[in-house]
Amino acid sequence: MDRTLKLSFEPFPVIETDRLFLRDCTLDDGVEVMKLRSDIDAMRYLDRPKTHTLQQAHDLIQRMQDSMAKEEGMGWAICLKENPKLIGTVGFYRLKRENFRAEIGYMIQPDFWKQGYMTEVLTAVIDFGFRQMGLHTIEADINPENVASRQLLLKLGFEKEAYFRQNLYFEGRFLDSEIYGLVNSLEK
Repeated sequence: MDRTLKLSFEPFPVIETDRLFLRDCTLDDGVEVMKLRSDIDAMRYLDRPKTHTLQQAHDLIQRMQDSMAKEEGMGWAICLKENPKLIGTVGFYRLKRENFRAEIGYMIQPDFWKQGYMTEVLTAVIDFGFRQMGLHTIEADINPENVASRQLLLKLGFEKEAYFRQNLYFEGRFLDSEIYGLVNSLEK
């Protein structure tokens, strides 16, 4: 079976759900990205450095855009339909082309937690990944202490694939990781 992975989209694929739209993240989103990536609660289980300045936020957005330009990943800004202001981000990272596999990453401002937004977002983005990009498997790498993320993934049909002990060194500590995977059920 000869197949290809589609990673180049012109124009950028805006995704709409009942309450949200997902659009390209631009430098105009710098202030919101800085707020999101510096929020203690939002960053609690994201084992990455916090973003403290507008320049750091712009650098992060530029890395996202560069990743898309190089066809190494794809990311969206999450917005309410009635307001184009970024409230979160979602995307495919760590693309493994040869295996038709990508890691999904997501986060949203704490003010929008427990309202079903991430279920709505991930359902749409997963569908896009399988139908439009041609992914076979989507994986998620979470901090084992992130119970809400685990529950969300399980609700969406992901299965636990691995538990890695102390595989990540971050801020002077070795941390564990849990890997979840979802296989494309649309394939025959």
